[in-house]
Amino acid sequence: MTIQSWFPTFIYCGRLQRGSPSKFNAELLKEICQVRDYDIAGQRWSKKNYPGGYTSYGSLDKLHKMSSTFADLERKISQRVGAFARKLDWDLRDRKLVMTDCWANMMPRQVSHGLHLHPLSTVSGTYYVRTPKGCPGLKFEDPRLSKFMAAPPRRPDPTRENLSHITYPAQAGSVILFESWLRHEVPANPTQAERVSISFNYNWF
Repeated sequence: MTIQSWFPTFIYCGRLQRGSPSKFNAELLKEICQVRDYDIAGQRWSKKNYPGGYTSYGSLDKLHKMSSTFADLERKISQRVGAFARKLDWDLRDRKLVMTDCWANMMPRQVSHGLHLHPLSTVSGTYYVRTPKGCPGLKFEDPRLSKFMAAPPRRPDPTRENLSHITYPAQAGSVILFESWLRHEVPANPTQAERVSISFNYNWF
């Protein structure tokens, strides 16, 4: 009997640049802290929608347009997004993928980010700025789960292809890319230190 696997879901994960990311991440962290302290509207939005943490998603979501540091981040990420698009066999002749949104996330102890996707975007992702030991990774959900009608439960040790969820560890200096329709979440941070990341969306024009 021949069994083949079809319709894979692609996720890219890798280092954003060669060498140590420490200097670059230190500059990003400095600017994120400055943004948080200045962003009163974002603090209010976070209090209601991101309890215990801070995100500029609801207030300053174009950070790549605000400073040369974030513009440099955009340039580096765009190279990876281009490679990701080629892997997906997307036909982008006379078109290009453009970063449309870029925002910062600061997750202190016990802060989480529930299951969600990024509507009206094409590629989404996260770059990790500070990842204390033991902080949560990015958890992805099998997009077919809602279609599993009358399916028996899986064994406790399924093969890689049959996992219902997969978690990518959060590692400072790494970037994760995925198609924006793929649902994902970040479990509660059990550590005493803040987990800091930058999330973004790309669309094609």
